[in-house]
Amino acid sequence: MTEKVALAFSGGLDTTVCVPLLKEEYGYDEVIGVTVDVGQPEEEFEEAYETAEALGLEHHVLDAKAEFAELCFTGVQANADYQGYPLGTALARPVIAEAILELAREEGCTGVAHGCTGKGNDQLRFEAVWRSSDMEVIAPVRELGLTREWEVEYAADHDLPVQGGKEGVWSIDTNLWSRSIEGGNLEDPGYVPPEEIYEWTAKETDETELVEITFEQGIPTAVDGEELPPVALIEHLNEKAGKHGVGRTDMMEDRMLGLKVRENYEHPAATTLLNAHKALEGLVLTKDERSFKEEVDAEWSEKGYEGLVDHPLTKALEGFIETTQEKVTGTVTVKFEGGQARPVARESEYAAYSESAASFNTETVDGIEQADATGVAKYHGFQGRLANAAAKQAQEKESLTTDGGAEDE
Repeated sequence: MTEKVALAFSGGLDTTVCVPLLKEEYGYDEVIGVTVDVGQPEEEFEEAYETAEALGLEHHVLDAKAEFAELCFTGVQANADYQGYPLGTALARPVIAEAILELAREEGCTGVAHGCTGKGNDQLRFEAVWRSSDMEVIAPVRELGLTREWEVEYAADHDLPVQGGKEGVWSIDTNLWSRSIEGGNLEDPGYVPPEEIYEWTAKETDETELVEITFEQGIPTAVDGEELPPVALIEHLNEKAGKHGVGRTDMMEDRMLGLKVRENYEHPAATTLLNAHKALEGLVLTKDERSFKEEVDAEWSEKGYEGLVDHPLTKALEGFIETTQEKVTGTVTVKFEGGQARPVARESEYAAYSESAASFNTETVDGIEQADATGVAKYHGFQGRLANAAAKQAQEKESLTTDGGAEDE
């Protein structure tokens, strides 16, 4: 019986080296390369295709952009970020893993493999999906303890179609929702990144622009009145917001394995939509809903960062989130200015807000007189004042006792 393994394949050094290793070290008769489209640039697919052809590798390209965009919009409902940046790579990995696993089953594979190292998060995100199956899960780079230098030498010795492992100064991961840049001099926290690392976001300018985002139950559906499907909407905002330098993050990120790494991200559409969504929630949700939802959102984001989007807790959290989103319908006007996407107006028929009640020119609020607040004002802080007074009295009594004792001596 032919033993087949499906390899998450990019055409880069790591996954190219994995192809012969899966045969030599793991005994597989056939390796299938799988590249999943979650919004990468066209040149990445060209690299994967050309490398696969040179290797004589059966190669599949699967389109999962729609599934990924849907998950990103679930992330918008949950205001998902990790340590201050919108989740991108983290949400893409389980989508990619699911697509590869489905193909592996269709092709009769007995194993699935990736080229992740033992230092990063992606190994965990892939395997959290794959280990729910009966497939053998293989990670050659991690399990064989491979270094980049060893891979370069191995590729040269075996005449593999890679450019000596020199894939650029930076390590870049791109998808529909975000673009991450790391490695090289960026590993030094004191290094100031050059402008050349950015592709999606331009330098800040003095120009401003207003854009109106429409939401239906927390899901973005239109920009400036034009309804767009999720993928097109994200791509449109990436371009529009990116021109104003919106969506750059330079941070020290704490990975799941405990390592602290320096990361740079670009996420213009994500920043715009998350800011707009929070602004709309501020209009339609009550104070109690918003306060509790912050805790729920933080937990959902943590699970999203871990790649555990199908975890029972994640689904339970989504139950609460979906209930709150029933009212998150309306429009938000966002102003692009100075690299920021700032909400400047919001409207909704579900607004938990009364202009007349909030106005300084209105004497009463739904039959409540201003003077009715006097009793509330008297009670407000009463317990604290009482506690402070009791503590002061006790301190004075203790002081008198101490002073009196000194005089007796």
